[in-house]
Amino acid sequence: MLPLEDLRVLAIEQFGAGPWGTMHLADLGADVIKIEDPSVGGDVSRHVPPGEDSSSLYFESFNRNKRSFALDLRHAQSRPVFEDLVAHSDAVFSNLRGDQPEKLRIRFDDLAPVNERIVCVSLSGFGTTGPRAADGAYDPTIQALAGWMSLTGGPDQPPTKSGLSLVDFSAGYVAAIALLGAVWKARRDGTGCDVDLSLHETALSLLTYMATWNATLGWKPMRLPDSAHQRLVPFQAFAAADGWIVVACAKETLWKRLCEAIERPDLAADARYAGFDGRDRNRDTLVPELQGVFGTRTAAEWEALLRANGIPCSPVKDVGQALADEQAEARGAVVEYEHPLLGQVRGVASALGASLTVPPASAPLLGEHNAEILTGICGYSPDRVAELVESGAFG
Repeated sequence: MLPLEDLRVLAIEQFGAGPWGTMHLADLGADVIKIEDPSVGGDVSRHVPPGEDSSSLYFESFNRNKRSFALDLRHAQSRPVFEDLVAHSDAVFSNLRGDQPEKLRIRFDDLAPVNERIVCVSLSGFGTTGPRAADGAYDPTIQALAGWMSLTGGPDQPPTKSGLSLVDFSAGYVAAIALLGAVWKARRDGTGCDVDLSLHETALSLLTYMATWNATLGWKPMRLPDSAHQRLVPFQAFAAADGWIVVACAKETLWKRLCEAIERPDLAADARYAGFDGRDRNRDTLVPELQGVFGTRTAAEWEALLRANGIPCSPVKDVGQALADEQAEARGAVVEYEHPLLGQVRGVASALGASLTVPPASAPLLGEHNAEILTGICGYSPDRVAELVESGAFG
């Protein structure tokens, strides 16, 4: 039995953050029913190219192993259907603007009369309270507001966002963990609750030690060259003869091994570079010494030498090279499956591990599972289903 086979989540979600979080619940065996508004063509990410007929590769990346239920929650006939689903579910999850849960009546107080153990999780840009609650938000706007862009990029470059939507992905993970915690509490105590989460607070929480240093000591981080660490040296990218290699010495023993491996015992013996503080204070002289060394060999040669000496390092690879790496291949990190419209789709396996997760299945077509959900969960007769279809509740 899979870990979450006894969990059912109604997901009112779109784009990245919410679908990313619920996909991991689905990977663990949960029945994630993705409620999509048929009046706008479902989750907007279905239409992000490339793709075919409202099924895009972007959408595939966030929605495997789910079921799709097309339901217009603003339609007069949709509420009884939605409440019948709530009565047989553990959680209602949404990633909409912070003012939307109240408008759609999907908070705990709205749904407790139907199911007193229902958990209502809202993941929005800024939460359901505060001056920005009704504002929309996307990953880069939150990266800007939460200070991330001030930390990213070189010192002579403009503030830069991460190359990946890390706020969205992190918030998705946070939402999945919070939902599981709330469901556990509801099953133990017999009553559900609201869980109010935000991209903004997720991003602030990920400032971690930089926030602690700043809030406690007034310390101000800087954008450093070559993706260097704020305090650890060497812990950055170095230009090799044919590319770049990242070297990370986060322990004193690693620093000493590095000096031996590059045949520079003089650096290890130099009192200026003793200890973390010494190397940080004197990075302006130390880093150029190391740059001169790393420029003498290829990235592959340095990788072989440093790995042989137990020093964490890696050449900087592009996406294709990363997917083809021998470690990714050995661990089965790239998976493939057949999609009825897109043909063979290749993507990245769940990081949760094959022993806990279901094999990847294609993301659902819009409304693909309406019939089986209406009859199997709601218990509707064919006449009742026909009546609802005629009303336009399903688009």
